[in-house]
Formats: sequence, structure tokens, C-alpha cells
Amino acid sequence: MPDTRVTKLCGMTREPVALVSGGASGIGAAVTARLRAAGAHVVVLDVNEPHDYRCDVSDPAAVDAAVAAILGSVGVPTRVVTCAGIARAGMLLDQPPIDFRQVFDVNLVGTWLVLRAAARAMVDANVGGSMVAISSISGTLADRNAAAYCVSKAGVDMLVRVAAQEWGPYGIRVNAVGPGVTQTPLLGNAAALPGWVEGLTERTALGRLGEPDDIAQAVAGLLELDWVTGQVLYADGGISQHSPVDSYGTALRARRTRT
Repeated sequence: MPDTRVTKLCGMTREPVALVSGGASGIGAAVTARLRAAGAHVVVLDVNEPHDYRCDVSDPAAVDAAVAAILGSVGVPTRVVTCAGIARAGMLLDQPPIDFRQVFDVNLVGTWLVLRAAARAMVDANVGGSMVAISSISGTLADRNAAAYCVSKAGVDMLVRVAAQEWGPYGIRVNAVGPGVTQTPLLGNAAALPGWVEGLTERTALGRLGEPDDIAQAVAGLLELDWVTGQVLYADGGISQHSPVDSYGTALRARRTRT
């Protein structure tokens, strides 16, 4: 991970600087721990503790101020991971517009604002870097009662593709990791639904739900792939490959019921 160009340019820290938004809990906390273990100086932006800078990623002024503070204290972040995200359940016919907008403001607009502010810093310093946005398999799979979340993550997928094209000439790589069902606070009460976890486990090729560090491992690896940009890597244990038709699974469950 060490980037000697950045160390010499910023002159403030000998470790490469990484920025993680939403790094206080869940996937973000696991990413923070992974990057620190790899030798990076990680700066966490979040509205919740623990953080280095309290920052609402949906607020452009707050994001710009936080990145400016990072530049002044430790230097240019050349590893950027956007993990801040929220979910609001609701059917399309019923969901209040304010809920829909809040999800978009954090998940999509907030991702763009953090990536943009960090990219500007890299361009101004004439250094390259690597960025990973946390997306979701829900960006390609349609879930009822989760339209705002699904559409926002589909937007993240396209955002990284466009950013990869625009910022590639500056030596900036931009990718995304799409988790499957991962045991984080974002799951809420879903795990308490009768049979829900069991059904997911059965449909997942690797036979369990994801853990935050599973996703962090994918993020840390993707950050360091020099010839990869504009891609979405699904870290989901294989659940997104599962056909909803699944006649074999239906027959298997029927046999279990009879016995």
C-alpha cells in the first residue's frame, strides 16, 4: 500500500493517507481496521462516533470542509472508501418523498460528494489514487419495499463508471464493491423474520450470511489492483447468482417437509 509520492509531497505523515466515510460502524469500521492493519493512516468521516471528523456526507459544505481539514493535518488521501449509507423501507405507491430523497442524498449524492472532494485534492496535488464505493447487489436485483435503496445503489454503480472515465487520465482508479446480505446494523429487524436467515443461507453458495470483514477484505484488495477501474465487484458469497426459479431448491424443501 505505501505510496512514496504522497509521503514526499505532503510531508505530514509517513503512512499513506486513507479516507473512509461511514467508518464508525458496520462495513466502514471493518474497512477502517483493515486499512490501518495494512499501514495506512485512516481518517474517518461519520455522523456517529467514533470518527475523526463529524461529517454529514449529504452536505456539500461539510464534505469540502472535512477534506480541507484532512489536507491541512495529514495530507492528500490516496485511498478513499465511501461506506456511508442508509435505508428506508417503503413501497413505491406509499413511500413519502422525503424518505426517498434522504436515501438518495446519503447513498448516491453523498458518495459523489466525497469522491469528488478527494479527487480534486489528488488532481491538485498531481498524485493518483484509488477509490472504492460501497454499492450493493440491490443495485441490480429488484427488491420490493426497498426501491429507494435499490435505485440509489444502481446510481452508485454508474457513478463509479463515469468517474473512472473522467478521472482515469489523472491516475485515479474508481471501483465499487457490491455486498450481499451482510450482518450490520443496516439489516434492522429483518433477521428476526421467521425463516429469513435460513432461506438466505440456503440460497448462498458459500452457505452463510456475510460479515463486515468479508466486505472489507474485498475493498482492501480492490483498492490495490492497478489495472482495474470502473468495475463493480460483488462480494456476496454467491447469492446474486441464484435463480429465483430454483426448481431444485423447491423440490428439496418439499422432500424435507415430507420427511
